[in-house]
Amino acid sequence: MRELFIGIMSGTSLDGIDAVLVDFSAERPGQLAHAHRPYTSTLRDELTALCASGPDEIHRSQRAAIALAHISAELVAELLAAAGLFPADVRAIGCHGQTVRHMPADGYTLQINAPSLLAELSGIAVVADFRTRDLAAGGQGAPLVPAFHAHVFSDATRSRAVLNIGGMSNVTLLAPGEPVRGFDCGPGNVLMDGWIARARGLPYDTDGAWAATGRVDRKLLDGLLSHPFFARQPPKSCGREQFNLAWLDAALTGSERAEDVQATLAELTAVSVCQTLVSAGFSAEEIAVCGGGALNAYLMHRLQAHTPAQVFNIARWGVAPDSVEALAFAWLARRTLRGEAGNIPDVTGAHGPRILGAVWPA
Repeated sequence: MRELFIGIMSGTSLDGIDAVLVDFSAERPGQLAHAHRPYTSTLRDELTALCASGPDEIHRSQRAAIALAHISAELVAELLAAAGLFPADVRAIGCHGQTVRHMPADGYTLQINAPSLLAELSGIAVVADFRTRDLAAGGQGAPLVPAFHAHVFSDATRSRAVLNIGGMSNVTLLAPGEPVRGFDCGPGNVLMDGWIARARGLPYDTDGAWAATGRVDRKLLDGLLSHPFFARQPPKSCGREQFNLAWLDAALTGSERAEDVQATLAELTAVSVCQTLVSAGFSAEEIAVCGGGALNAYLMHRLQAHTPAQVFNIARWGVAPDSVEALAFAWLARRTLRGEAGNIPDVTGAHGPRILGAVWPA
């Protein structure tokens, strides 16, 4: 019999919501359907604003959570229609929510979510609030996807890295016979997206084409790489609290060409990832890239320029790059219902394995 779950993910890139329908009846999860809904400019602007202090935050955040629940319910209906299924056929939805604050040093992380409303609208049980139990146990609450990466992508003979480049970048290190390691590397697309939005009014740099017209500003790059996060040892995680346009502005002289800044930001992402692998003492044979960064040809080229490992889109392994994190939260929801731990303490820094998430029945 099929064991069906839905995973819903919206990342720090704030580009929209991805949802997948997954069958866990076989050893390897089988994706049956995928749906994506981009954020409207109004919702994206509101979510971006909620990442910093502002007026009437409680009301605005709850209104945003309600809007996200309605979008998620529409995506669930789309997945069920595509597969010819009914809500009763799906055991649960794993819904991550939209991160607007990630402050593990202060003991909290906040994902805007309305799981009760999503359960009511979809007719399916919802598992949410995955990160706070790990934080309560002394962890960072992130990254959580390495456990899923290890389950699906480990190889008995090859050392592999799974690199997710969303708003931030994080990596999972998979070496035969060794414990799974994983951590955030720094900014992924967040600065590149923010800079091109400001300079050219575009949501992202398609294929990195604009960055490719610029030149890397070495002085600016060195200044950005001096951020203390890059020298910190794992466990570590980051967010827009550390890496944002205000931080970038403080490093600019004002005389830089806009395209050179874009090229430098792409280089920052590539260099910070590859330096992190070196500092971890990990010699990957393969680096499989997922998230929006996998679709940036220029960024993929710059990654390859800084590592002897083979860099490629994770689609080579039969998984769409924009589905991986949604798949992971469907998998984590399944573990919650099975009473199984979802974190890796060596990755997050938690005191031990913990069952993650809470359940909102249908």
